[in-house]
Amino acid sequence: MDPVLLSFSSDPAAFLVVMVAKILVVFTVLMLIVAYATWCERKVIGHMQTRLGPMETGWHGLLQPIADGIKLFFKEDIIPAEASKIPFILAPIMILVPALITAAVIPFGADLTIPAKFILPFSSGLEGVSYIVPQQISELNIGILFVLAMAGLGVYGIVLAGWASNSKYSLLGGLRSSAQVISYELAAGLTLVAVFMLSESLSLRDIVALQMQPLNGVAGFLSFLPDWVPNWYVFSQPVAFVLFVICGMAEINRTPFDLPEAETELVSGFCTEYSSMKYAMFFMAEYANMVIIAAIAATLFLGGWGAPMNIAIFQAVPGAVWLLLKIFTFMFFFIWLRATWPRVRYDQLMFLGWKVFLPLALANIIVTGLVVVLLQ
Repeated sequence: MDPVLLSFSSDPAAFLVVMVAKILVVFTVLMLIVAYATWCERKVIGHMQTRLGPMETGWHGLLQPIADGIKLFFKEDIIPAEASKIPFILAPIMILVPALITAAVIPFGADLTIPAKFILPFSSGLEGVSYIVPQQISELNIGILFVLAMAGLGVYGIVLAGWASNSKYSLLGGLRSSAQVISYELAAGLTLVAVFMLSESLSLRDIVALQMQPLNGVAGFLSFLPDWVPNWYVFSQPVAFVLFVICGMAEINRTPFDLPEAETELVSGFCTEYSSMKYAMFFMAEYANMVIIAAIAATLFLGGWGAPMNIAIFQAVPGAVWLLLKIFTFMFFFIWLRATWPRVRYDQLMFLGWKVFLPLALANIIVTGLVVVLLQ
């Protein structure tokens, strides 16, 4: 007798159990990546500069993130006397929470079929019943718009931190961040329009599924590629891919676009007056945003959880493993840039955003539209 397949959302109890489990798994994995991204960055930059990086706390410094977390947790939490206390406290939360919420719409793999007894072991009458569980916390048909909305919310926390600190250095950092996000989020959003034109969907799951199909339709001009090459949008949209990665780095204030917290002239920018766990939350948000930008770039342009080659041995690997490998590759690239590329001047930052990236994104939309019309 064939098993009965049901959506887990059809049973309120199963829905609650599955959603709590997915949230805990995603949050735990994300926090582990964030913690050890700090260790990885210090080790990689150290070796690039002929140093060893952390070595004393655990084997090759593997316990350093834990030691740093304990140290920051027990440090004195200082609030400046002239600061606006409530906004000062809320600002780190407003930066971190949008970064964590964004992970809810990222798909990590194909749907799983799980026997109902594993989800509700104490329920009766579920023999032969299995639930279909998507490897995604929340499936939104406008998932990418949700990502852009959450990315825009994070800057409010930076601006609030700069204003509430009542410090000229912090205020300048907050103002720089607001101008930077406005400039680069516009270009980043326009680069994604070309992807929407090819996929005809705003759902991240649909975009990944389309990249797993053979090279046909609008991507037919790439049919000269061998059959084992996947239909990733990085091949049909290389300009959009490069622009999105660069603009994403600017949005999360990574080097060479870390003007809002430029140590040379702003001490530490918008987080100058923060200490203890509030200071740690700013760094947690930065690395969480690194993970999210890497995951979105991998999902939209590199096939998400899809294997890099349409070969049976590669397709047997779980999709979440491929997605994590792509995320780690992007994060290594971000760290590599920090070790090798100098910080741009503020006028160069604005020039690139408005006079280079924005026109290129608009030109890419026009060219993509012409190709879609001609090939259809």
